[in-house]
Amino acid sequence: MLATVDLCFRYAGAARSSLERVSLELPNATTLAVVGPSGAGKTTLLRIIAGLLRPRSGDVRVDGESIVDRSPQARRIALVAQDDALFAHMSVRDNLRFALRRRDGGDARIRSTAETVHLQSKLDRRPRQLSGGERQRASIARALLSDPSALLLDEPLAHVDPSLRRSVRDAVIGVRQSFAGPILYVTHDHAEAMSVADRLAVLIDGRIEDCGDPQRVFDAPRTLAVARFLGARPMNLFEHDGAIVGIRPEHVALSSNGGLAGRVARRESAGADAYLEVETERGLLTVRVPAASALRAGDGVVLDLPLAALRRFDRTTGLALA
Repeated sequence: MLATVDLCFRYAGAARSSLERVSLELPNATTLAVVGPSGAGKTTLLRIIAGLLRPRSGDVRVDGESIVDRSPQARRIALVAQDDALFAHMSVRDNLRFALRRRDGGDARIRSTAETVHLQSKLDRRPRQLSGGERQRASIARALLSDPSALLLDEPLAHVDPSLRRSVRDAVIGVRQSFAGPILYVTHDHAEAMSVADRLAVLIDGRIEDCGDPQRVFDAPRTLAVARFLGARPMNLFEHDGAIVGIRPEHVALSSNGGLAGRVARRESAGADAYLEVETERGLLTVRVPAASALRAGDGVVLDLPLAALRRFDRTTGLALA
């Protein structure tokens, strides 16, 4: 198990801390995705765990033993950065061979690991002959061949063309099925995070706002900050009975049997779906509808807000209420 305990860090001259009492637990054979906006502290967290930065306070532990005083090399934690660090003059095979800690059975391990990330047919190519997604998968394979106790992935899709991102996600899922250690995956994209994660943590302004089952974090966030951040569209929020009430756009339904009356102010297409911004007495609410819906700006609608989908938050603290 990999764990961070109350990690705090501030860059020299910075007005605020990059990390503030960050505690996480990553059991073996588990993928924890940490999602948050740019500048939230995600990369800083990875660099501290990898030993490239030293925390102001707090601890990093592997199987209960502190490693915060160990060098990066002694930690046996592999960090795959956003930009691949492959040797341009070497083939993929030689890049992978370079990473081997144990020389016995090298060729067999290279082939097996290449198969895990779906790169077995590219072993004799050089990095310049690979797509961005293939280079990233080669970087992941090289990290695995270093026999790490944990694998850290820093925005692995950041510089990969949208059409190739699925191949990298599939490779990460394949690694999860075969790698015995924990995987920490950071990204700013909540959909990407949910597609690969067993557990999801939300890091905002250096603090862990929520952590748990991905669907629970999405449907029932523990803070307003998470409600506002997660989702293709943020949670609808309005005041009611002294609290802030929230509901996801996908949970709002169009009703023919009474409900909250409104008028469509704007329609935005999104592939198979469309999003309607509806003016109501509760304020402007966003509703997801099928793209085939005929509703347009100016149309009157009645909205159903299912009680089971409503979430309540304290107006002062922003914490979820029971």
